[in-house]
Amino acid sequence: MVTDTIDNYRLYTGLGVNMKKALEYLDTTDFETVAPGKYTIVENEIYAIVNEFETKDKGECQPEAHVKFTDIQFVVKGIELFGYAPLMHRLPVTEYDEANDVSFYREKMNYLQLEAGMFIIFYPTDIHQPEVRAFEPMMVKKVVMKVKR
Repeated sequence: MVTDTIDNYRLYTGLGVNMKKALEYLDTTDFETVAPGKYTIVENEIYAIVNEFETKDKGECQPEAHVKFTDIQFVVKGIELFGYAPLMHRLPVTEYDEANDVSFYREKMNYLQLEAGMFIIFYPTDIHQPEVRAFEPMMVKKVVMKVKR
């Protein structure tokens, strides 16, 4: 797991060609004007999911992990808490859903608060819990970059 502001994205471009492309896309796109939806950046390798939602209580947000894709979650507007735990030897509470590249977990999480302009990278070795409210529920606009390993 890595977290920083988009202003510092160049520090992480050495993490691979696809990571570099995804981070550059986040830095050069004005997401204030991009409608919610899924956008292909590199076919079968990198795509962006632009989403707007209201943050929720921790108990309403299920921890998850992926196998094929690394997530870069970038907060465009609002404040969101992200739960994090290392995957290690933890077992999912659901079978792996290959079509959606996700397994769900029931774990004690550590939380990080991200504000507009910040991103967090979750690798397949990370369990993460997105969409958690920091204070009161609030509307958040976020981009989730899916980057193939």
